[in-house]
Amino acid sequence: MVCSIGTTDAWNAVGLGLDARVLAELGVRPVAVVAAVSAQDAGGLHALVALSPDAIRAQWASLAALSLGALRIGALSGIDAIRTVAEIARNAGLPTVYDPVLRASAGGRFASPAELVGIMNYLLPTTTICTPNLAEAAALSGRTVDDETSMVAAGLAIRARGARAVLVTGGHLAGDPIDALIDENGVRVLRGSRVPGEMRGTGCALGAAISANLARGHSLDEAVNEAREFVRYKLAAAVEVGGMRLAY
Repeated sequence: MVCSIGTTDAWNAVGLGLDARVLAELGVRPVAVVAAVSAQDAGGLHALVALSPDAIRAQWASLAALSLGALRIGALSGIDAIRTVAEIARNAGLPTVYDPVLRASAGGRFASPAELVGIMNYLLPTTTICTPNLAEAAALSGRTVDDETSMVAAGLAIRARGARAVLVTGGHLAGDPIDALIDENGVRVLRGSRVPGEMRGTGCALGAAISANLARGHSLDEAVNEAREFVRYKLAAAVEVGGMRLAY
């Protein structure tokens, strides 16, 4: 069982809805804590409403009877929510997968500069693995990230901020995609072949799949490699809906 903490999306193309679908598809029971509600579509992010820390804590407390295997943290809104979710993750003592969603795929900002500092100071030290894309890795490391060498350097910098492992995803680079996994065992550059087309929610699907695999007791390397293959499968099967390619 995995608890996903993050933001809703009416389409369930990203966020908590997509997490639930991915976890269920992988045979892991999903539960959720809503930290914010969003309205977004192919045109971008149109509204974002954060829930109060008390509401977030109450939802988490309501799950106390469950035996959870992992936490999956996605998009958060507001420094208070960031601190609250970091407190939950720190006290839970579970494998924690954090996808640092800083912007919506179609446009619109989730994290302000102050919230970015809060993510670095509070959330990163609670995470088992952080899974930024190139832009997110650049924001969290303060570096330009545009090739394999800079991906590794950014991952090392993010890990130095407290994350136990970092997976920098390089799907936006030209050519065949590469990801860089950095943890206490060193650096692994993971290579693959490109699947034609794009899909909304690849980061969410990857994070949810990693959390499902960790909840089932897989090692970090196994969890990451299996999740990467799952995302490749979803990319190949994505369908066009409402002007977006989705993992429906």
